Amino acid sequence: MAISGSAGQPQFIASTGNRSLSNAPLIENSDTDQIVVPDRKSWKNFFAYMGPGFLVSIAYIDPGNFETDLQSGAQYKYELLWIILVASCAALVIQSLAANLGVVTGKHLAEHCRMEYPRVPNFILWVLAEIAIVACDIPEVIGTAFALNMLFNVPIWCGVLLTGLSTLVLLALQQYGVRKLEFLIAFLVLTIAACFFVELHYANPDPKEVLKGLFVPQLKGSGATGLAISLLGAMVMPHNLFLHSALVLSRKIPRSVRGIREACRFYMFESAFALMVAFLINISVISVSGAVCGSSSLNAEDQKSCQDLDLNKASFLLRNVLGSWSSKLFAIALLASGQSSTITGTYAGQYVMQGFLDLRLKPWIRNFLTRCLAIVPSLIVAIIGGSAGAGKLIIIASMILSFELPFALVPLLKFTSSETKMGACVNSVAISAITWIIGSLIMAINIYYLMTGFIKLLLHLQIVAAVFLGIFGFSGMAVYLAGIAYLVFRKNKEATHLLAFTMPESRQMTANEQSNASMYCLPREDIVSMQLPQRRSTVDVD
Repeated sequence: MAISGSAGQPQFIASTGNRSLSNAPLIENSDTDQIVVPDRKSWKNFFAYMGPGFLVSIAYIDPGNFETDLQSGAQYKYELLWIILVASCAALVIQSLAANLGVVTGKHLAEHCRMEYPRVPNFILWVLAEIAIVACDIPEVIGTAFALNMLFNVPIWCGVLLTGLSTLVLLALQQYGVRKLEFLIAFLVLTIAACFFVELHYANPDPKEVLKGLFVPQLKGSGATGLAISLLGAMVMPHNLFLHSALVLSRKIPRSVRGIREACRFYMFESAFALMVAFLINISVISVSGAVCGSSSLNAEDQKSCQDLDLNKASFLLRNVLGSWSSKLFAIALLASGQSSTITGTYAGQYVMQGFLDLRLKPWIRNFLTRCLAIVPSLIVAIIGGSAGAGKLIIIASMILSFELPFALVPLLKFTSSETKMGACVNSVAISAITWIIGSLIMAINIYYLMTGFIKLLLHLQIVAAVFLGIFGFSGMAVYLAGIAYLVFRKNKEATHLLAFTMPESRQMTANEQSNASMYCLPREDIVSMQLPQRRSTVDVD
């Protein structure tokens, strides 16, 4: 990358093939574990980009997904598989946009929000992002507790407390470097996949019914709509957009036009591979649940379990129908999912706090705070309501994520569709249309479900209570819609000068602007140091 010292010259130079020049460190510091992408046109570069996609894909196969997958399979067999297909395709497009935003601009989504929005809207967006992270952390806490219960007969409330020890596990893993951490996450993802593929083999669902569920959309009843929203909320998570746009900043990529385009392309391929694995895992969970609960040979006890299936009951059901080893496989997969989610949740929290507030906490402090916020409601529900109450809390957390998604998705779409921020890498008209349609559908489904559910609630109340609750409820809906409308219709005002390399005004920067812009050269050492607190040498991926 070359930042011109004069105002009239472009900010980028074409790749010359001189590796010693193009790979010169942007920031002379060897304290962090950097992954250097060679400036060459080769498919081997793809391996240097592998890693962030697998960390992001964990959010698509966390305990919250397993809970909603099991319930959708038990109640509607394969009818909601198409939701997983649509959500996975939408997730690939959306996650690619998040990665592109980080690669092209050198700043992640939370930082763009801080620069773009006034103080009050920025603060509200930060609060919503923190709530989303806590809502994501709750299923992980409960899922890990369920896994410990299946493996070691630990009480659910005690398992919830034990999940606090995952903080120490996370800090221990961070000492070994980002590359080893990414390989560990990939191994955990493949472990989860192997467990459920074995389950799928023995459950033996009807392939024709599975294919019909995948490609024939149907929603039968309000219960199916609620589960569909939970599935969608568990698949496309708001904190993932902040996470992915920041994780890509850990690579030192060639800062030529070709190098940036190659990085965007390879990150898309890597995300597609990781999300395909997550998609197959979710399909397997729903298919296993649907095949088992739809079996004609179920006894009365198993049929009762299917009517209100949660993560803990799933192990009991699978143990009786598929064999005693099956519940252990499920528990191992669930434990791997919960523990790997600890890492991504902590990173997302760090990036959100650093981006919105320009404030950084030590990883163990950040993890301790989010763990406490997730443990308190999980512990209360586990003690009072037992495993059934904990399972319902997972569904509620997934729905919260779905309703919060527009407050991360709309800024992402606005920023990546802005030529003043993205330059030549701005979304095409087709991509913009597709992503806005996806976002509009998600928001429309959420609003429809919220309105119909609230109106049904009012109809069952006395007149006085219905009037007062209706006033507060509809006022809240109005505020929700007003917030979305503000984000949609507000015009972007802040330009990203450093990397919007095709805009005429970006080539006329003052010396002071260029000095400030150099802070955002990749790789971002403040981003890398969040992952790796220890001193590491530079790693050249050749």
